[in-house]
Amino acid sequence: MSTESRIDADFLQRFTDAWNAHDVPLLMSFMTPQDCVFEASSGAEKTGARFVGPEAVGKAYASLFETFPDARWEDASHFVLGDRGVSEWTFHGTTADGRKTEVRGCDLFTFRDGRILVKDSYRKNVTQPK
Repeated sequence: MSTESRIDADFLQRFTDAWNAHDVPLLMSFMTPQDCVFEASSGAEKTGARFVGPEAVGKAYASLFETFPDARWEDASHFVLGDRGVSEWTFHGTTADGRKTEVRGCDLFTFRDGRILVKDSYRKNVTQPK
């Protein structure tokens, strides 16, 4: 991917498509090459787990596919305003022990030089009825 890529809703849809393809190298081609950041929707920190740099971010992305081998993001919609953007989606996945997940969520993005500098993820926390 060229670093001159235009950041728009189509760019974010291609990023979503790369997630659905489970293609970590393609995902990383959307991220800034030295200092990208991924803030996961859960973790020990108030920002969720935070991964900095392409090696850490790539490993975090790959880990998600290990946890949810059938992960997919559907019903995506996107918008971009300047150096910021949002993607909304429905996540579907099944863990190795058969636990199914279906939740709405979003990513908040910060862009720099035609790529994603920060991907900050949020998702609903679905509780089980009593």
